[in-house]
Amino acid sequence: MTLAARTREAAAAHPFLVDALRAGVVNYAAAARFVDVEGEPEAVATALRRYAESLPDYAPSSPPVRVTMQRGLGRVDNGDTGSDDGEDDLLLRVNDAGYGPTADGDWTAVLATGAVDAGFAAAALDRLALADVTVHAMGFDGEAFVALVGRRAGADAIRAVEAATESVPDRPSADG
Repeated sequence: MTLAARTREAAAAHPFLVDALRAGVVNYAAAARFVDVEGEPEAVATALRRYAESLPDYAPSSPPVRVTMQRGLGRVDNGDTGSDDGEDDLLLRVNDAGYGPTADGDWTAVLATGAVDAGFAAAALDRLALADVTVHAMGFDGEAFVALVGRRAGADAIRAVEAATESVPDRPSADG
């Protein structure tokens, strides 16, 4: 494997670095040390620079997404939803855990609907982490994204997810 191929593979292992390369905000010498590719640091930096030139420009999009919040959610057992099958009121299911409205629910759900894909989910989770909001559970299906957060974190969470709607980076293809 060539030095260029090893460098591309090492950079691709860090999506944030690929985004930074696409945006043109990289110190190539520092990035060459970070990726830890065996070879002369100057040659690795040059390989990174050439890789960056081959990538599409970083162009965040603003997908059409509506963000709402629902308070008073808790873990719901099948018998607690008010429906025969225990599913009608669930907002989120992760493995055997179902979450929906409960009388003593301590969680808030931030729900985004519309053009929600893996890129949006990643951007939303990044924004939630930067806002220091702990996500207790989350899911998305291409049309909706839901993040379950603490009751008091709801306002920060909705702002973070709304901010994500303006910063979803288009990802280059795997053959980049």
